[in-house]
Amino acid sequence: FPGVVLPEHDYGVLKVSIEEAIANMGYQVVQSQVHKVIQLYETQLVRHGVMCVGPTGGGKTTIYQVLKDALTQLHKAGHTYYYYQPVHTYVLNPKSVTMGELYGEVNKLTLEWKDGLMATIVRQCVKDTTNDHKWIVCDGPVDALWIENMNTVLDDNKMLCLANSERIKLNPTIHMMFEVQDLAVASPATVSRCGMVYVDPAELRWRPYVQTWMATKLTAKMADATKKYLMDRS
Repeated sequence: FPGVVLPEHDYGVLKVSIEEAIANMGYQVVQSQVHKVIQLYETQLVRHGVMCVGPTGGGKTTIYQVLKDALTQLHKAGHTYYYYQPVHTYVLNPKSVTMGELYGEVNKLTLEWKDGLMATIVRQCVKDTTNDHKWIVCDGPVDALWIENMNTVLDDNKMLCLANSERIKLNPTIHMMFEVQDLAVASPATVSRCGMVYVDPAELRWRPYVQTWMATKLTAKMADATKKYLMDRS
């Protein structure tokens, strides 16, 4: 609607905690990055499968790590909101292993079933009956083969189906997160099941990198005039 200005939501302690988490990690507090963390948080409230999409250098890894620290600190501070719980992350690259190593396979010599990485992590998360968040982060390119097996995990069934006919039901504290550069080979069935957060490097640009680099590596070695000259460059 032309001329309509949407009111900004006050995130209160969440935004403060996010900014504190960024500062504690030694990074620069950039409002565009803070908004991306909040977008990830809001997307997780409505979807248990979330994809952080964007080229390298946008801060995809950083935003979920910041949200992880922020939620954990809010829980430690005694806030009672149900989503403010400690976060445990399990990171893997699905493209670095075979399908058998990822989901599990039958040993051809002994005919025994052996769980893969994904099955092992999901079992470990399901056994944890606390209210802590468990985020399984697939950090790697989306491939038409391995991602199709995640469709039953990402829809309302929340069920990991293995090749040995076993099905593992995910509990509400488990979230699937995908850190990908693009969705060129992802099917509409997969994309429609996930929430999307697009992280654009053009919003972050180069200044936060240089500021962090100068603050951590060159504090005593670089003259103030040199620092000013660098930051004045467009």
